[in-house]
Amino acid sequence: MDLLNTLVDKGLRRELPTREEALAVLATSDDELLDVVAAAGKVRRQWFGRRVKLNYLVNLKSGLCPEDCSYCSQRLGSKAGILKYTWLKPDQASEAAAAGLAGGAKRVCLVASGRGPTDRDVDRVSDTIKAIKDQNEGVEVCACLGLLSDGQAERLREAGADAYNHNLNTSEATYGDITTTHTYADRVDTVQKAHAAGLSACSGLIAGMGESDEDLVDVVYSLRALDPDSVPVNFLIPVEGTPLAKEWNLTPQRCLRILAMVRFVCPDVEVRIAGGREVHLRTMQPLALNLANSIFLGDYLTTEGQAGKADLEMIADAGFEVEGTGQVTLPEHRVTAGGGCGSHAEADCGSHADGGCGSHEGGGCGPCGSAAEEQAPAAARVPETARASEARTDLVAVRRRGAGTDLAPNA
Repeated sequence: MDLLNTLVDKGLRRELPTREEALAVLATSDDELLDVVAAAGKVRRQWFGRRVKLNYLVNLKSGLCPEDCSYCSQRLGSKAGILKYTWLKPDQASEAAAAGLAGGAKRVCLVASGRGPTDRDVDRVSDTIKAIKDQNEGVEVCACLGLLSDGQAERLREAGADAYNHNLNTSEATYGDITTTHTYADRVDTVQKAHAAGLSACSGLIAGMGESDEDLVDVVYSLRALDPDSVPVNFLIPVEGTPLAKEWNLTPQRCLRILAMVRFVCPDVEVRIAGGREVHLRTMQPLALNLANSIFLGDYLTTEGQAGKADLEMIADAGFEVEGTGQVTLPEHRVTAGGGCGSHAEADCGSHADGGCGSHEGGGCGPCGSAAEEQAPAAARVPETARASEARTDLVAVRRRGAGTDLAPNA
């Protein structure tokens, strides 16, 4: 297929595809899907080989968020039966992180619900970062705390943070349909603050909220312009008690097309499969490793993920290897360009989290945001071919273990 040959050539040269080419990837047929995966896989292997980076989420403060993000179980007015607790102490957070690191994770993402941190919150997180790094040599730490005020990114960097996650989530045109308590511009500003402070920027999206193909391409092109080191791709987990609980718009095939499109547009950045991979990719998860070079290990913020042991077996069975702490995540040209996290092993940084965080209920951190519960999301804009998935509520389980509980975490 001429389209795929063109996209592979551009990906190997780090050249931006046209919008029409990106849209064409999302419009490919199921008969062409394996060809799409194979083509994007060539680009993935060029820049990241067969390495898979493991990231681990620690939810420092769960629930009771004042923001109204429609996708988030921690949002204002959420009726979801999630765990609710205030800040974990540094030793509690460090203990939670240790479980993920023992399971092979290279990065810990520290997430807290809320609009953004106070200066006291930054102090708390700084103490937590120090506790984790003192006890785990070579670990990367990413913070995901919501909107940042002036000077806070610099303080986190001084405390030892390697990266900061804050996702754009959806296109600027549709952002107001998802969140009303802050703006798309607010999110862009926070990513830029992190970048300016010398933190590795991590910013991604959430698919499956009723967006169109054009919206998906818009947000990915916006991310390319921001030039984060990592792009977490979340697939909406429709949690009961949230406004988007009835949105089941994704199929495994559509998820693979979305990941392929992201890889072609962002060929040399860490693409992470974040929240929702178990719910929407299901048995196609191993195939997605040909597109993304990073995943979260174990559970998400408020929902359960695949067992950590199963993640490791999946990676090995698919012919991939877990990236070690001594390995550099990002390709050399991003390192020499001062590309932040994952750039060099000595910097103890690597790519990012929540994100994967800051993204959505399963894989992200605040602020949340949305329209009123009775307001229908933009589902009407989604092509019928993309809305064929049946509701799999049996695959959505609220997290009852790990951080904030007395039970052992899933790692």
